[in-house]
Amino acid sequence: MRIPIITAVIVVTLLAFISSLELVDTTESQGLLHVTFLDVGQGDATLIESPTGTQVLIDGGKNGIVIGELKKTIGFFDRDIDMLVATHPDMDHIGGLSDVLDQYDVATILMTENINDTPAFNEFRSRIEAEGARIIYARRGQIFDLGYGVHGSTTLSVLFPDHDPTNLESNMSSIVMQLEYGESTYIITGDSPQEIEEYLVKLDGGELESDILKLGHHGSKTSSAELFITAVAPIFGIISAGKENSYGHPHKEVVDRLSAHGVIQKNTADEGSIFSVSDGVRIWFR
Repeated sequence: MRIPIITAVIVVTLLAFISSLELVDTTESQGLLHVTFLDVGQGDATLIESPTGTQVLIDGGKNGIVIGELKKTIGFFDRDIDMLVATHPDMDHIGGLSDVLDQYDVATILMTENINDTPAFNEFRSRIEAEGARIIYARRGQIFDLGYGVHGSTTLSVLFPDHDPTNLESNMSSIVMQLEYGESTYIITGDSPQEIEEYLVKLDGGELESDILKLGHHGSKTSSAELFITAVAPIFGIISAGKENSYGHPHKEVVDRLSAHGVIQKNTADEGSIFSVSDGVRIWFR
């Protein structure tokens, strides 16, 4: 499927739209946005399925575990993903994307110019070349149209980076995105540190307010700044972390900060993959 990207008032079609979504059961999916925070252990992987069936995978964990989780979520026979997003080049975010590219047809890849000279990233880069997918470098202001549902369009907006992040430390280069469908909003931050979070508060202020915040850096104290949590004011905070991980994620400081703001916390280490659904008005978990 083609995902249009909107910048300001200009609409650019990235790929030609497929005339029908043959693998979508419209009787169940029409009007519903599905966002699944996949259990990939100590890593990140988030699958978006729009009301029209557009699929976006943001990060893929550190290894092939993501493939099993994808099959559980979108089915064994679905072999197409419309867009991959590699938030930054760390292994626990892009390691599994090589397996995804090996087993799925991917139309578009959103990433940044920031690179790591590691086996995991070099393998990912070689798979990108073999895939022949369209590569887009993320910039603030890009808006990807994921299709029109009962409650309006579903959009995925890039909030950061706002410049070429080649020379930034890898976590600081993370793509930060806001997903919107009707009245429902999500923010997904990769491993963005507090410095970037606070920068976004200065840029966007109350526009950051969202129902669900995918916590940065697996709940590390290096992310989830007080100023940022206050601005986003999430109802739910999602933590993607491995059970009994050696980093101690989520850190107590973050858990306490979220609790003080009344944020309901959900952790893949405790629950496995976390399935959220929105009808454009309310969000629930199944």
